[in-house]
Amino acid sequence: MNTSSNKNPLVNQEPGSRKLIVSMAVAGFISGFIIIAIYLLTFDTIKENKARELREAVFEVLPGVERMQKLLFIDNKLAVIQADGMDDNMLFAGYDQQGKFIGYAIQGKGPGFQDTIQLLYGYLPSKQIMTSMKVLDSRETPGLGDKIYKDKHFVNEFKNHLMKHPIKAVKKGKKTKDYEIDAITGATISSKAVVRIMNQAFATWKPKISTSRETMGHDPVLQSGKRNQSEEHSKEQENTRTVQNTLRQE
Repeated sequence: MNTSSNKNPLVNQEPGSRKLIVSMAVAGFISGFIIIAIYLLTFDTIKENKARELREAVFEVLPGVERMQKLLFIDNKLAVIQADGMDDNMLFAGYDQQGKFIGYAIQGKGPGFQDTIQLLYGYLPSKQIMTSMKVLDSRETPGLGDKIYKDKHFVNEFKNHLMKHPIKAVKKGKKTKDYEIDAITGATISSKAVVRIMNQAFATWKPKISTSRETMGHDPVLQSGKRNQSEEHSKEQENTRTVQNTLRQE
């Protein structure tokens, strides 16, 4: 009698263990399904927001630009792309209100200290200068690595920077060459990552820009159409947001 009574609790526990495992499996399946569903539902919105942010960044890094168009390097020349969305392989040409070519906005992406850093910078081929740069995406260490876009001194180092030589990040206060910039104290790896990404992007696009000009005999011409009007409208939206933000600060 005692033996059977000792076994009964163990026997009764088995269904409970199986039920727990099944419940966890079902919960995991439902959670995974919800995560995938949310991702699919928000994917287009996230993609559109990133494309909008990139367009606005083009106007920011290229002063004087009112209109833009997307380019791809095809058959030894820069061809205008009318497709929706943005792509890492795209180059952006900027124009003033009259349609006169001003310069290019060049994308760059690469590993930082924590994760991938994505940036954009303006380039004027006629003067061989970088107008300015903007970090589009970064997950660098808060308080240190995030200074690559929060530290005004570091960001301003790239304004009107002559691009006749690859950029080099050196210890703050130690630069002696025009192509050197001050690295951020405490965030040297992130600083050098930004410089490396810029140099790699420029090494990729500079020969393509030169080859295209040799092939076509001129810089990309602005093509009129709905796409360019939408890009111009994006500039107007950006100006509206800028005014609104200024009013809030005041």
